[in-house]
Amino acid sequence: MRHAAGFLAGWLVLAVLPARAESYDLVIRNGRVVDGTGNPAWFADIAVREGRIVRVGQVNGEAKEEIEARGLMVAPGFIDVHTHADELAEMPRAENFVRMGVTTVVAGNCGSSTLDFKRFFREIEATNVAINIACLVGHNSVRSRAMGGDFNRAPTPEEMQRMKELVNTAMEEGAAGLSTGLIYLPGVFAQTDEIVELAKVIAPYGGIYASHMRHEDAEIFKALDEVFRVAREAGVRAEVSHIKLSGPAAWGQADKVLECLERARAEGLDITQDQYTYTASSTGISQLIPETARDGGQAKFVERARDPAQRAKIAAEMEKHLFSRGRTNFAYAVIASCRSHPALNGLNLVQAAQKLRGGDTLADQIETILDLQAAGGASGVFHGMSEADLQVFLRHPNTMAASDSGLRKFGVGVPHPRGYGNNARVLARYVRELKVLRLEDAVRKMTSLPATTFRLKDRGLIREGCWADLTLFDPEKVQDRATYEAPHQYPAGIPWVIVNGMVVIRNGEHTGAKAGKALRRES
Repeated sequence: MRHAAGFLAGWLVLAVLPARAESYDLVIRNGRVVDGTGNPAWFADIAVREGRIVRVGQVNGEAKEEIEARGLMVAPGFIDVHTHADELAEMPRAENFVRMGVTTVVAGNCGSSTLDFKRFFREIEATNVAINIACLVGHNSVRSRAMGGDFNRAPTPEEMQRMKELVNTAMEEGAAGLSTGLIYLPGVFAQTDEIVELAKVIAPYGGIYASHMRHEDAEIFKALDEVFRVAREAGVRAEVSHIKLSGPAAWGQADKVLECLERARAEGLDITQDQYTYTASSTGISQLIPETARDGGQAKFVERARDPAQRAKIAAEMEKHLFSRGRTNFAYAVIASCRSHPALNGLNLVQAAQKLRGGDTLADQIETILDLQAAGGASGVFHGMSEADLQVFLRHPNTMAASDSGLRKFGVGVPHPRGYGNNARVLARYVRELKVLRLEDAVRKMTSLPATTFRLKDRGLIREGCWADLTLFDPEKVQDRATYEAPHQYPAGIPWVIVNGMVVIRNGEHTGAKAGKALRRES
């Protein structure tokens, strides 16, 4: 009995002692949590230790740093699955991405990538970078390496085997999947059978096939059929890159495009899509020139452009293609960056023709395009989409928000504003102003949906055990400020961004922290 009494007394002493307070690296208090699932937001604290979320709810205890988030939404860090941030090791601050809440990017899109993934990821880790990065292996890069400079043909059996080996090595070294850019050289000359065979290589690894399709205009349905065939025959998941309807002749068919995607999913295919929330695209002005004129590289193009007969034929094809898309001139195309003629930056091609040639006829515009390409080319912004179609695509539950942007050098050129504003634009224009989306659904499109689609483990959700990639924003003040005329402007209303538990944006300023990770494909 004496032992029992002693035990009881000891238990009573323990019962009245306060529990030992937990210690954390970071605690975010009093924020409204949008967890990434699409579920309604709720008020909670978030505790972080060793880069991961360890508690969501009421958090007692101390932390090395605390953030008062009253009045702010606390979301998972945004994941941009369609970027051209392949030079992240050279621009490790990734300021244009992280300032709009992006904590993870997927590079290697549109068929262009490194082919040495071991080195790519090693350089990311050696440099230390501000955000996380995964990467696809690009079909155009693979085809170029295997086939040299002669592309307007099918690969030989030996070249096909070499391409398969390159894709397999990339997957072994951590690539997330395969991308195509089927309007670009040399992929534009590839037949579907070739792509199917390469997609079969990524299938055993669980890789995804992401395609910048052959057509995003009135022929989009043929291009979608090709994506579906690759997914079906190779047995892979597929992603339609930057879904759009380009050119007036194609406008008004967004519902039909989505019906086509839904039929494919009903047939058992795993198909998703991403989108940037602007009605202009951006690529090189070389895409205004027939691919046959550019086959063999720049030297071959210059040779053809100098031959009067061939130049006339090229110009006739350009005019025919322009008219087929419901246009009468190239005013929709604006020069973003031209190294040979920087004074043209920001001018559309009608204005550029007037400046360079003293005339703005269609013939002058075509001659200007050919001259600029012969001088090294230029990047452009192309106004070609319908706002109504954009909103139809955006509402679809399987559409992710993705910028299609590279890393930006602040103040250089007149690039597309999407590289500075895409995620903020979703929250400002399409949630707060136009109410196209619920806030929780918009966050899901930028977090858990891309994380699930690209198999980014323990990311895209606010959940205990997940990596602490977090974006805090003010739903009333978040705003994209970049415009087509003045793109070099960071968004407002995103005061805090945390990557793997480390504060990278504090009170709207970049801390210089480099907490990003190389995200190799996991087995």
